[in-house]
Amino acid sequence: MKKTRSDIQYFLTGYRYQTGKPMKEIDNIKEFKHWLDMPNPAPAAIKDLDIRPYEDRVVEMDFKDSFFLGCEMSRVTAGHIVFTGGVVIPDSKKVRFPVHRARLYSPEELFAGFDEKCPDGYFQTFDYQVYKEYVQHGMDQPKSIFVSLMRRLHDHSISDALEEAIEGRKVVAVMGGHSIERSEETYLKIALIAGRLSRKGYLMVSGGGPGAMEATNLGAYFSARSEAELKEAIAILKKRPKGALPHKEYKDPDWLHRAWKVREAYPVPAGKEKASMSIGIPTWLYGHEPPNPFASHIAKYFANSVREDGLLSIAHYGVIFAPGSAGTTQEVFQDATKNHYAQYNDKKIPKYISPMIFMGVKHWTQDRPVYPLLQKLAKNQKYHELLFLSDDIDEIIEKILEYRREDYMFGDFSRRQ
Repeated sequence: MKKTRSDIQYFLTGYRYQTGKPMKEIDNIKEFKHWLDMPNPAPAAIKDLDIRPYEDRVVEMDFKDSFFLGCEMSRVTAGHIVFTGGVVIPDSKKVRFPVHRARLYSPEELFAGFDEKCPDGYFQTFDYQVYKEYVQHGMDQPKSIFVSLMRRLHDHSISDALEEAIEGRKVVAVMGGHSIERSEETYLKIALIAGRLSRKGYLMVSGGGPGAMEATNLGAYFSARSEAELKEAIAILKKRPKGALPHKEYKDPDWLHRAWKVREAYPVPAGKEKASMSIGIPTWLYGHEPPNPFASHIAKYFANSVREDGLLSIAHYGVIFAPGSAGTTQEVFQDATKNHYAQYNDKKIPKYISPMIFMGVKHWTQDRPVYPLLQKLAKNQKYHELLFLSDDIDEIIEKILEYRREDYMFGDFSRRQ
């Protein structure tokens, strides 16, 4: 059975600290049935399953230290689990979102209810309805403790599912502005970089929104097709309505409609789902910016701080910084901080430093002269040699390809689980 490495779940159960072993996670019925049939099953976290067909067996067992998260069950069964020492955290009908998910969202789930024929199609989606509720209940400061707790449990399950989704993958992130338009050369460059790196086996991740983020997921989405087809798709995407606001393309009433049209015209070829995989990591805090539908997996959070820090933390094979404004600049220094202090950790937690690649020489040296400052900050530091600035997509890709993670490790790696 699959083992989790989620520090939060270890903390909640205390199981790892008592036994030194990770807790089992069970998120499919086959594993659940196998677990029930064990003579003395170890405590486990059962996630997002309908266990009602197995309740006759369940009520005959004890569940000390086990968790049942977002599972369907009767009240009698829930009471039995709690009485025998387990914990039951069900989904709640008081909120629109699931309290616990075993997997990341798919575009089809997040955009459920979307009607391409309706000008306001996005506003009918599950995603937007959750955003409306998010605003009504208080955005980053919810009015209700109950709602706050439900959001935290949701985000914990997303982090856990994200960790499983990236396991064993070489993750590269692209950060950049939401205002980059689909018609811009920068948009095409990002998409080409993402597509070529995907073909090399890298897993591309983005902030999941419009602009540079969409270009990242779009490039990965088309990685099993030709670059000529990618350019055909961009020709469809970039046709904006009359009177459209510059650099606010995501406000176009047909922004999502054009994207969905591309998905329908160019579906991922059968058998190429893994090769075309990418992850978008958006937040309902920026619900006025719809998430893009080209990421195959979507890790959507309520807490933007968790989302941003997590996005940078998983990009062990590098971050590419495309032109952006305040948010991208903040992310530059968040990533620099991780690299700067990685070699000074307590030698118990293994850490890495990874490439910081800046696309847009004029932007990062003149418009927003972050790069010269970063070079000074990194002087005499190991990560200085991983800083790179270029407008050439081949040079950028080569810098990712030449990175050898084992050369930039710090900490006691003998302690890894």
